[in-house]
Amino acid sequence: MAENDFFRTVPDEVRQLASRGELAVRAALARGDARRCLRASVFEIAQPVVFRNLTRRLELKRGHDRCAVAVRHLDDRCLDRFHDDMEAVVDDVFRNARIPIISLEGWIHSRLSHSTVDGYRRRRSERGALQRPRVPRWLAAELDEDPTLIAQAVDILEFAGSDIAMGPGIWPTEQWAEYRVARGSDPATAQQLVEDATEVVLTAMRVRPKWYVDYVERPLGHKRLLSVPLPRFSSEYGADSAFRLEEADPLEERAAVAMAAIDRRIADGEAPEAVVVEVVSSVFHDEPWADGPAAVGRVLAAAAAR
Repeated sequence: MAENDFFRTVPDEVRQLASRGELAVRAALARGDARRCLRASVFEIAQPVVFRNLTRRLELKRGHDRCAVAVRHLDDRCLDRFHDDMEAVVDDVFRNARIPIISLEGWIHSRLSHSTVDGYRRRRSERGALQRPRVPRWLAAELDEDPTLIAQAVDILEFAGSDIAMGPGIWPTEQWAEYRVARGSDPATAQQLVEDATEVVLTAMRVRPKWYVDYVERPLGHKRLLSVPLPRFSSEYGADSAFRLEEADPLEERAAVAMAAIDRRIADGEAPEAVVVEVVSSVFHDEPWADGPAAVGRVLAAAAAR
């Protein structure tokens, strides 16, 4: 195949390459626009697999019910995480699709956890951060073996090397405080306790300046600032790419998301009436009937149809 033929690569042709065990080889040979075209086709195939089998589950776990509906509903932070996972999956396909693959979507699904975790660790390593944040013995001793402070130190190391953008306050203390409240802390004092613990831990970490620079300051220096607008499309493919990060969004799909969110929150002890109203309003926010008395019935009926 001549290099110009890569420009005509479409998802069906990518599947044919995969079925012959030639996809990784072709990816290694492609250059420039040819490689971008091939990559875009793999991206298009992988996008619904990643969103439905990974992103949706993670967004529901975070309590981001609206983000779990469809790619176009992801907020900036969640979209950024989705793009990172997509890049990791496409990279994995390019490296490892060297055997005949009958179903490329099924193969991607089977490797989803491995490819995204590996991608995350690679990104942390590129920033100079610890791939698996752990508190060294000397730091635990500086913190008097206090489990709360040690947990805070892990949070700091995790955030320093993570993909999450950095806000004006550097550390996401509000988010950490929310986690504490969810685990039973007093909402009135959680924020201050987190801020105090963060300062104590940072002071202890600075006892070893080189270690602090290597594993905290330097990774932080590689972070994006939250104030920088994030693109709605992967920058590698551009807004004029042949495909968009959109997907079918039927009522049944939203109903499944709503039911999963409702089940999770009720299991966590929240009042069913309040949960149903809030979830339906969030997931079906752009439906004219979402705030009406028939909304819950419509959701249940759609879920039963699914």
